[in-house]
Amino acid sequence: MPETVKDAPGASPAESFQTPECIPESARPGVSLHTKIFIGLIVGIGSGLLANNVVGQEHPGLAWLITNITEPLGQLFLRLLLMSVIPLVFSSLIIGIAGLGDLRRLGRIGLKTFAYTIVMSGLSVVIGLTLANTMRPGERIDPAVAKNLEQKYSSDASRRVSETKKSENKNSPLMQAVKTIVPSNPITAMASDPPNMLHLMFFAVMIGVAITIAGREKTAGLISGLEGLYQVSLLIVDMIMKLAPFAVACLLFNNLARFGHDLLQALAWFIATVLLGLGFHMFVVYSASLYFLARVSPLEFFRRIKTVMLTAFSTSSSNCTLPTALRVSEENLGVPREINSFVLTVGATANQNGTALYEGVTVLFLAQLVGMDLPLSTQIMIAYMAILGGVGTAGVPSGSIPFIIVVLSQINVNPELIAIVLGVDRILDMCRTTLNVTGDIAAAAFVARSEGYSLLPQQSKTA
Repeated sequence: MPETVKDAPGASPAESFQTPECIPESARPGVSLHTKIFIGLIVGIGSGLLANNVVGQEHPGLAWLITNITEPLGQLFLRLLLMSVIPLVFSSLIIGIAGLGDLRRLGRIGLKTFAYTIVMSGLSVVIGLTLANTMRPGERIDPAVAKNLEQKYSSDASRRVSETKKSENKNSPLMQAVKTIVPSNPITAMASDPPNMLHLMFFAVMIGVAITIAGREKTAGLISGLEGLYQVSLLIVDMIMKLAPFAVACLLFNNLARFGHDLLQALAWFIATVLLGLGFHMFVVYSASLYFLARVSPLEFFRRIKTVMLTAFSTSSSNCTLPTALRVSEENLGVPREINSFVLTVGATANQNGTALYEGVTVLFLAQLVGMDLPLSTQIMIAYMAILGGVGTAGVPSGSIPFIIVVLSQINVNPELIAIVLGVDRILDMCRTTLNVTGDIAAAAFVARSEGYSLLPQQSKTA
């Protein structure tokens, strides 16, 4: 008989996410946040281009306005986000790994879910980095503008990269890898400016693994505290994001007043790169996974889960889509409830392939924008962080923004550049969340088939 995984005590996963914030913003009263951010985008672009074309970037009045008003306001928003990153990433990464449960008890199902998540996240990052290196969206701007960007945003970065290379030359490659990934003091990793996220994430992974080995009975208090920290951190980020419309307007005004319309051309290439990567992963990688691993028709699979995909697209939240995913996966695909309750609940936090792909492309795009040619070793580090970021990123709208800011700091790219993508983040968030949720259900189908269950029941209603 296939192995059974018991549901966690208390409320069901579906009930746990029936919260007001899961209502699509378009269905809520008042102007939605993403609409306000879009308005901020238009205001920032319009005023920035007007200032650049009418008064010129060298005008003393414009320089005073940027230095004393718009730049401090933009920095306030970025620093508030950076402030929330440590508790958010630390707690969510541990909870995501601990959500796998006791691997000794879950046996095959837990291990298969974990392996599928890591492999698919790795593939998504490879796809994203390959496309970013091939299409080079950050280099699709005028050379003079690129030079100005490099002077503005990467002078300090170049110095720090040079210092890092000198340090690396003193160590063997293996020793450098050990020092880069494994912290000697995790408190120092958190306290540094910027925080050393590679060290912090390794420490969080070790705690998460230890929790799964010890079992929830012995670690219930620790898990409860981390879940509380996670929820508080999400609330803080939600409060900070209310400033996003004003911050987007200020930060985009700063960049466009200085560098003109060439940045908009680079942004269009960035959007195309992200959408191409998401589409390839959805319709090629997942289709291959469904056909060869779950042994189901990809077209039939997508047809039966279209309700889930539409819900994910409208809410931009894996957590909010979970109740619908649980119902549709069981009724329309025939995945048994005991597998759904584990795989989909873990996947809502840990299996975020679209987020991992987006984070990789965004970091490379912004590095290219300031003329930084990242070596293979740095890109491997970005891939490592993006894979873990897929586990540790909150399954809520714009949950990846704080993480991207920290990765930019880690590779010495000015986090202020995140403003360039903030204005279009919402539509890309909707697309990558759809990929995330589809991946969760594909994982559940794979696990169910590998455990001997028959999928796609003929009598089931179609979504």
